[in-house]
Amino acid sequence: MITISKWKCSWSLMATIASIVALVSVVHLFLFPVVPSFDPFSVWQVQDSCGPNNESVDGRTGHDPGNLQPVLDLEHKFPADLHRAVFYRNAPWKAEIGRWLSGCDAVTKEVSVVETISGRSCKNDCSGQGVCNYELGQCRCFHGFSGEGCSERLHLECNYPKSPELPYGRWVVSICSAHCDPTRAMCFCGEGTKYPNRPAAETCGFQLSLPSELGAPRQVDWAKPDLDIYTTNKSKLGWCNVDPAEGYANKVKFKEECDCKYDCLSGRFCEVPVQCSCINQCSGHGHCRGGFCQCANGWYGTDCSIPSVTSSVREWPRWLRPAQLDVPDNAHLTGKLVDLNAVVKKKRPLIYIYDLPPKFNSLLLEGRHFKFECVNRLYNDNNATIWTDQLYGAQMALYESILASPYRTLNGEEADFFFVPVLDSCIITRADDAPHLSMEQHLGLRSSLTLEFYRKAYDHIVEHYPFWNRSSGRDHIWSFSWDEGACYAPKEIWNSMMVVHWGNTNSKHNHSTTAYWADNWDKISSDRRGKHPCFDPDKDLVLPAWKRPDVNALSTKLWARPLEKRKTLFYFNGNLGPAYLNGRPEALYSMGIRQKLAEEFGSTPNKDGNLGKQHAENVIVSPLRSESYHEDLASSVFCGVMPGDGWSGRMEDSILQGCIPVVIQDGIYLPYENVLNYESFAVRILEDEIPNLIKILQGFNETEIENKLTSVQKIGQRFLYRDSMLLEAERQKTAFGYVEDWAVEFLRLTEDDVVATFVQVLHYKLHNDPWRRQLGSQKKDFGLPQECLMRTS
Repeated sequence: MITISKWKCSWSLMATIASIVALVSVVHLFLFPVVPSFDPFSVWQVQDSCGPNNESVDGRTGHDPGNLQPVLDLEHKFPADLHRAVFYRNAPWKAEIGRWLSGCDAVTKEVSVVETISGRSCKNDCSGQGVCNYELGQCRCFHGFSGEGCSERLHLECNYPKSPELPYGRWVVSICSAHCDPTRAMCFCGEGTKYPNRPAAETCGFQLSLPSELGAPRQVDWAKPDLDIYTTNKSKLGWCNVDPAEGYANKVKFKEECDCKYDCLSGRFCEVPVQCSCINQCSGHGHCRGGFCQCANGWYGTDCSIPSVTSSVREWPRWLRPAQLDVPDNAHLTGKLVDLNAVVKKKRPLIYIYDLPPKFNSLLLEGRHFKFECVNRLYNDNNATIWTDQLYGAQMALYESILASPYRTLNGEEADFFFVPVLDSCIITRADDAPHLSMEQHLGLRSSLTLEFYRKAYDHIVEHYPFWNRSSGRDHIWSFSWDEGACYAPKEIWNSMMVVHWGNTNSKHNHSTTAYWADNWDKISSDRRGKHPCFDPDKDLVLPAWKRPDVNALSTKLWARPLEKRKTLFYFNGNLGPAYLNGRPEALYSMGIRQKLAEEFGSTPNKDGNLGKQHAENVIVSPLRSESYHEDLASSVFCGVMPGDGWSGRMEDSILQGCIPVVIQDGIYLPYENVLNYESFAVRILEDEIPNLIKILQGFNETEIENKLTSVQKIGQRFLYRDSMLLEAERQKTAFGYVEDWAVEFLRLTEDDVVATFVQVLHYKLHNDPWRRQLGSQKKDFGLPQECLMRTS
């Protein structure tokens, strides 16, 4: 509601208020968003089986101390099946969780939430080299700039200090013999060449020698620059002066090792400017500059999705509309822009997302030296979306979905959870990118460097926000995407909820399991890490890894293939260790689990020419890369799920192609395993039982197998980041007026995806986590019947 009193004020303030009045009626004006052609959150359709008790005896919603008997008997209304599962929205949940979701989540009502639209100014408007956070009045500076007003220019070297033996310093990804851009530590051809902005990164700028043996790659001499890349002689291997047209027509030679490593450029000669990859592509309110969103005036946030008081109300995101605005009566007393309160109807759980300094996210994206790092999509010459196989792309997908979610709130007082967006997928992949990201003080350990990033993020939110201390961080959520998940989380944040891909409880494998020494966390001091396990099933959650959209698999419905068309009993295709050609040489790889499987059931000869001791015709265990991997999975009844250096994507592969997963990794939780009932759709055997694997699988009768296959098909979409993909489809439709084949297929999917499942888990935790019960009831409207809130009293 807008309230306007008689008051004297400056004309500038009057103009500001007038602009708001022009957009919002003085009556209770509700601004309904334009209905999109598809809604990423259309899966949330509520069944109204019981109504909420909106008022209580003591004035708190849903809490009546005089009536402690639940209205609904959830246990009898939602009985468990033979596997002790309760189905909710086609997923077999653990009984207690499934009952609560069926009786409570299904009847959640909207509540009124006051969202504050801020208007604090930043020093010198960030000097045009940053984005102003209008909530804190702090600048978020672009790569290469610093200071309170982003007026300080940094000098970031591409090379380490030189020595007589190494005139360009020791190797680093950013090593440069050409022109170094000191704002990003990136290497380009530079002035004096025909194409000064063409990348001349890493190998491109140095001499190569012939390989030492047949088939081996050429060796790079990091001490000798390759001056031929500047040549105008068409018979030499040039680069910086090569005309693209002549290059494509083979009229000129060019160095094959030179390419477009950096984002925002495409074409063999980097001649085509294309969209850069940014978080939510800046939400239509900014320009993506290599990974950092340069927001339009009046907008801020890592994806430019947060409006300030100077923004147009009609352009506000859907999660802030429809809104009822209230302009404070005392606004005229300050003569300055004032914060506005917008009342918005939302369903819980409400998630507050910290707008962290960009060193934890945007700068990591803007400064990346290889365009495929961190992100799950790029853009081709026509700016069409190219989905990537980036293993760690789930972190970006989840972050983007939460930022655009109707469960998002700007009101930390009303928030139920707090999401801390540190992108460890970028930190680790970029650890060797440039000297300013030096790991020298971390003894070369990427795990140690990453721990430090998380600890500094903790320091920041404790210093600048009041929310952490209220629960000792237990309502905070941290995402860890790397191979061993939250094993290297700093001790300060361990109370929080960890969202990971690796649920190692350390009950058996109580040490670092990776074969990459730089990621090993065993050597990190307990003074920094503490002595926590990698995963606590009572508070943490394993989410599925990112899988690139496969249009063919979706359109042909491989996942729905019936049992009679699945001729292979057991299938596993992947690296089997040192006994096989091109196998990983480390004995530690996969904790030896894949090696044990191959010893028993290997269907491809190892280096000694031997098959597995129990090899069988309908059992495939092979390291040879399959050209029809998804088809092979869809032709199998059971599929192996074993670790790599930590988590692997085998669980996702199995589920998405309708194959019953066989989990072989003791003490390690897989996606959703602490919330879904795995007995309904999976088989778990102990590592010591590997020799009995086939006998165990043959022990299931046809009815049991059919039931598991049916359950696998029902939960398949919960292993896809459908929401993130539809957000991109919506952006592309806005830009080009049509959707591509991958979007058409995903629009046909209607079941809950990863993000919907994540929100459902949060909703259950909000009313069932023991620490919240101990903390006591909060004076909030939860939009739920009384019996659903009993546990918070």
